[in-house]
Amino acid sequence: MGETRVDLQHLLEDLRDAYPGALEETILTEVVANSLDSGATCLRFTVGPTLSALTIVDDGSGMRRRDLVRYHDLAASTKTRGQGIGFAGVGIKLGLLVCEDVVTETRRGKEHVASRWHLAGRHKAPWKWIPPSGLVTDHGTAVQLKLHNALSPLLDEGYLEGTLRRQYQPLLEPAFDEMLAAHYPKGFRFEVNGRVLERQPIHGAEVSKLAICLARKRKPAAVGYLARSESPFPEDQRGLAISTFGKVIKRGWDWLGITPAAPDRMAGMIEAPALAAALTLNKGDFVRVGTRGALYLGYRKAIQEAVSQQLAHWGDIRESGDRAGRRAVRPMERDLETVLVDLAEEFPLLASLVERRPGGQKRLPIGQSSSTENGQGFLAASVMSGTEAAEDVVTPPEATEDPDQFPQPAEATQGEANPQAEPSPGVAVVPGPRGRSRPAHYGLSIRFESHEGDPDLGRLVESTVVVNDAHPAYRRAVASRSEGYHIALAVALALARLAVPPAEEHEFVTAFLGRWGEALDGPRRRSRKRS
Repeated sequence: MGETRVDLQHLLEDLRDAYPGALEETILTEVVANSLDSGATCLRFTVGPTLSALTIVDDGSGMRRRDLVRYHDLAASTKTRGQGIGFAGVGIKLGLLVCEDVVTETRRGKEHVASRWHLAGRHKAPWKWIPPSGLVTDHGTAVQLKLHNALSPLLDEGYLEGTLRRQYQPLLEPAFDEMLAAHYPKGFRFEVNGRVLERQPIHGAEVSKLAICLARKRKPAAVGYLARSESPFPEDQRGLAISTFGKVIKRGWDWLGITPAAPDRMAGMIEAPALAAALTLNKGDFVRVGTRGALYLGYRKAIQEAVSQQLAHWGDIRESGDRAGRRAVRPMERDLETVLVDLAEEFPLLASLVERRPGGQKRLPIGQSSSTENGQGFLAASVMSGTEAAEDVVTPPEATEDPDQFPQPAEATQGEANPQAEPSPGVAVVPGPRGRSRPAHYGLSIRFESHEGDPDLGRLVESTVVVNDAHPAYRRAVASRSEGYHIALAVALALARLAVPPAEEHEFVTAFLGRWGEALDGPRRRSRKRS
């Protein structure tokens, strides 16, 4: 009789690679996430460089003895999907890769227990009970990481503070207090070596508040701001970030599909608690398929509307080609849908871009009152324009006596819709569709951007292939009137990195171009010719 064995070290290394940041940053971020999920209101970090140890203590609910036993098992969790931002204690488990040992002490009620844990080999991670050392006084959990490397960034107080401010920015900005109060009613604070991290708004910038509203709801489902400055923001603050329960999931402009004319002088943050239900298993990204994918894509669409309006108000929209040029690529996008549906059978990883069915991905009822996972349709985003200070708390519409101060889309009100209603001064409303709504369609799209000196013809961002129109080959293609073939090649090269290993990219590009050529005589084309 055989026995299945697990290479624990290899498994932990694979978990590490599932996160985009450095290992130390992932450990820190996930430890905080699990403390937040336990209901903690304070998280204390104590660095002991002489002992090469980092101690993290929270005042959460703590664990019982049986919970601490399960805590040492991989992929064990007591959480319900959508109600937390931590992933099965993965932060502590990844700590085994960089630590001599990990001490965990927890107290809940009368149960006060502790354990010592370490990685003893590729297949063994033994742990044992030890007497509690008093790291937890009343209730909560403490972990002590004794690091292999005395120069580890986890022993640097500045690194700890920078990571916390970057990964949990909404918890340290007063503008999000009201939105997060439902999840953290007693607030939250970080302490590093006895010093409480100061909560502060963004400085030196012109700030415009954003509020994202769902259908038939007056209270914003997501709030945030967009800020611009005359001088560039620090690199780790640039772009629009999106968070859920205070944890930043994505940052930049690529995920949103919008690029301002001066992206280095633009920053922003959106907090959307409901998107916790759309997080991937490792809580490091959002699901893009199925019902949870519809939830994320609906919010993304509404945020795009809000940000686009504010950028237009500021006159900061990047020109990415005229409308005629946009119309010119639409037939190619339709051909690409057919190609991807065919190729998804042979290259399964392409299924993340398009479901294997005619017409591309599932049509999502964006802008309708039809139900999604939470019974709500996605409508529009209301943009609170102006230069209000960042420290002002966003006031939900229900708190105002005058409903006109926060206009609602026509579909969100009872009675007859009034498509001609004008928004109040200083507030731009993204309108819902007029008349009968047509379901939005999400598939692979093409966008043009100029990246001087970039050797790549294009790159894949979310479900968009960004074609570099500053590349010399593109300019040559335009001069010889062969833009279509150049774009197809750029799309093929961009998708190859997703679909196959590097050694098989040539075969994929050949297969893609062959299917793309065959699409010219596909059923859709033939029916057009007959008509």
